[in-house]
Amino acid sequence: MVSNIHRLIRKVQEINQRYSKPHIEMTPLVKISLMALRIYLLLLVGLIVYKFVVTLSAGAVQ
Repeated sequence: MVSNIHRLIRKVQEINQRYSKPHIEMTPLVKISLMALRIYLLLLVGLIVYKFVVTLSAGAVQ
């Protein structure tokens, strides 16, 4: 059981190391677009978490 977990961890580390550096060239416009999408995604996740917390706290008050 423990050896399976260690093997899985090693495999994940190997995959992370293999893909740590991008293999394709990106133009500055592509980099900016990807950063904008990351920010947008984080904003949406933040709004979902905020709505969840507000909903929970409103339910606890009643």
